[in-house]
Amino acid sequence: MYAESPPPPRLSGVLRCLWRSSVGRQLVVPDGCLDLVVAGDEVFVAGPDTRPWRSALGEGTVVHGARFRPGHAPRVLGVPADELANRRVPLDELWGRRGRTVTDLLLHRAAALPDVVARHATGMPDAELAVLLARLDRGAPRVSAALTGLGVGERQLRRRFTAAVGYGPATYLRVARLQRALSRAPRIRELARLAVAAGYADQAHMSRDCRELTGCTPGEFFGTR
Repeated sequence: MYAESPPPPRLSGVLRCLWRSSVGRQLVVPDGCLDLVVAGDEVFVAGPDTRPWRSALGEGTVVHGARFRPGHAPRVLGVPADELANRRVPLDELWGRRGRTVTDLLLHRAAALPDVVARHATGMPDAELAVLLARLDRGAPRVSAALTGLGVGERQLRRRFTAAVGYGPATYLRVARLQRALSRAPRIRELARLAVAAGYADQAHMSRDCRELTGCTPGEFFGTR
């Protein structure tokens, strides 16, 4: 069982969703997000992935999570997202004494996840970063095209992007294409058509990215969805 629900309206700009799962071992693929997770007797931050990860939780373990919108996790966690890339970091390791207090709270009441996020959210959204993310999500063919006309130095914006998202815009572009393919796969079963619809140059391009980001062939990965 896996289910998502919308975050409270006050957190809609910070969180993409709240979720709950009890499926045990599962394949997790890159989606550009970080999650704050309550699982069994652990509370940890799941950093932004650039490769597939398979959870080792026992079947039936109930897991609760708060998924941050790309670029917003550092406003709550207080550390650059690239320091957490491809990592699962216990909250008490990240926040010290404060993390132990929050961990105890969430282990007893996972429903407090939104309150924890709201209590620790600081700063304002980065406007240029939001535009760049939106362009990449909508299917910009290249990072250079997405950077056009933003009025900020490219090198500076790339640094800000990496600190906020967890990796650079070129990697995010690949992740965004995979997610577009995943969202379209239930309606487009032919892989060549799916590749074009998701913004890949061709089916071979999708195959390379799919293998690197999911560890599966497109037939294996999309064929079961």
